[in-house]
Amino acid sequence: MLGKIIEIINNKVVVALEIDITNQPSIVGLHLIFEDHDKKILGEVESVNKTQLIANILGEFSHQSFIPGAVRKPSFKSGVRIINIEELELLLGSQNFTDDTVYIGNSNIYDNYHINIDINSFFSSHFSILGNSGSGKSYTVAGFFQRLFINSKIPPVGANFFLFDAYGEYTNAFSNFHDRNPKLNYKVYTTDLREKNIIRIPIWLLDVDDLALLLSVESPNQLPILEKTLKLVPVLTGNTPAVIKHKNDIIARAVLDVLLSGDESTKIRDQVTAVLTKFNTQELNLESKIVEPGYTRTLKQCLFIDKTGKMQEMELVVHFISGFVDDSLTLEVSNTTNYYTLKDLEQAMEFALISEGMLKSDKVYDMANVLLVRLHSLTNGDSKEYFSYPQYIDSTGFIRELIQDSGGQKCQIVNFNISYIDDRLAKVMTKIISRFLFKQAIANPNRGSIPYHIIIEEAHRYVQRDTDTDILGYNIFERITKEGRKYGVILGLITQRPSELSDTVISQCSNFIILRMSHPRDLEYIRTMVPNVSTELVEKVKNLKPGNCVAFGSAFQIPTYIYVVEPNPTPLSNNVDMKKVWQISGSGIAIQSSTTSSAIPEVDIQNGMPNHLMGPQPVVQQVNQTGTNGVPPIDRVIKVDPNHLMS
Repeated sequence: MLGKIIEIINNKVVVALEIDITNQPSIVGLHLIFEDHDKKILGEVESVNKTQLIANILGEFSHQSFIPGAVRKPSFKSGVRIINIEELELLLGSQNFTDDTVYIGNSNIYDNYHINIDINSFFSSHFSILGNSGSGKSYTVAGFFQRLFINSKIPPVGANFFLFDAYGEYTNAFSNFHDRNPKLNYKVYTTDLREKNIIRIPIWLLDVDDLALLLSVESPNQLPILEKTLKLVPVLTGNTPAVIKHKNDIIARAVLDVLLSGDESTKIRDQVTAVLTKFNTQELNLESKIVEPGYTRTLKQCLFIDKTGKMQEMELVVHFISGFVDDSLTLEVSNTTNYYTLKDLEQAMEFALISEGMLKSDKVYDMANVLLVRLHSLTNGDSKEYFSYPQYIDSTGFIRELIQDSGGQKCQIVNFNISYIDDRLAKVMTKIISRFLFKQAIANPNRGSIPYHIIIEEAHRYVQRDTDTDILGYNIFERITKEGRKYGVILGLITQRPSELSDTVISQCSNFIILRMSHPRDLEYIRTMVPNVSTELVEKVKNLKPGNCVAFGSAFQIPTYIYVVEPNPTPLSNNVDMKKVWQISGSGIAIQSSTTSSAIPEVDIQNGMPNHLMGPQPVVQQVNQTGTNGVPPIDRVIKVDPNHLMS
């Protein structure tokens, strides 16, 4: 035994050592068992000096299982010893690689101890991967997915991962999946307009909420104009007689509103002229002929104002315009959508503005017209390409198109490279596509049978505390984290600034992988917002080395310190080699270098581990030798070879 308990304070146990600790390896971080007959309490060594150690209580072992939580405390008569291999496997997971697990990395505490996590426990819940720039987030994500898809005994061919790649760095790590397994496929969409495979979203699949995001709606009062626009666009698309009737009816009603407004004649004339200059048809325009017995005049001529300031032909003009009003016309909302373009949508919004009588109020018109201005800019700018789909497709077909390659093969990972557009548009596209996936999952009658994992790199730029809830009544990412699990829609957040995330979203995550973080605000946010985080754990997060992390949540019995094995090939996330760049690129001309990608490591069939990681079996072992005073030396209970220390 190590010693005797001399003090129990809240969750901490103080042990007076009965061994010469100076002859032993470091035991900080190792797990202890406080054993009293059939009661076994688990502790973790927090600190140690030459005479005593302090351990935190983590839980207890009962009936071959571990129960986390410090409900029960050890008694003073409890024996104190290092955990054995059987107990360690109950705590950190079995070393046997199975169909149900994925290998994530090696323990930082126990040399060569492989950490395998249960697939259901991790991937059936929302998760977050947090860490400063340079801490190894991209390597962690790439390595995790490589081992999930390539090193699994049964590769997840039915998976649907949608990765929003903020820097376009993951293609190098995932592009050779098909070479390793013909059933696995990887697909990339880009926002680089010079490429062919750009992201294209069918504009007709966007509903009011999508348009509100796209046009940056600032008030709920702007939503009715979007609703009217979507009702009008299928009616006004084309140039058939029925379409012309609808247009004439809308224009006529807007002009009549002006004519009968009671304003001064000059103002009426100017407003009617403005309306018919912008909105007109072949039958109804400023040059339309008004035929009266004995003479024919144009509508524009009938708007003449005499010396007294009166429009003498007001009654004639009202009568003529009224002839285009058709009360039999109705705007029927169809259950099906038709193909239309951004220009069609812009025209529909123009008619929606005048059909709602918004010309009567300058304030209301200005609030609605700002949406038209934004839509016009989108329609005539480069970004229109992202909403230009070549042919009609419904929402189900669109999702199917996303996850198939050119040969019709299913793609398990779809990468959206959003690095070529600004943050605002990137956020909008991320939200719109996520909404499509969520609505598709809800519509699936066999709920949860087709899971969708939405992985967002640099999530703090897109999953924020936005005004969506005030305007739309919800934020799509908050809705997904609150409701998505039952439909099989899982959100994965990768970020270096968790304090900028939506509180609701991160509070719904069940698993966390945290690499080094140093910003005080982020550390405090993790401590207060993330469940089961202690002050001690936050302090350790500050000093983690690159590639090292602490993982905890529903997939982990206790917070587990892990060295994440480097992916192969790696993502393109390395820092710039300044020395090399300065020496080679002195001319100021960009030099393109090729990247050599080595193959993903082979897998040992027996153990399911990459061959280059296979070392001796876990060196945590129970030894019956006795040391001084009959106490087994610690380096015999936990054998630590300094040459293999992972930390």
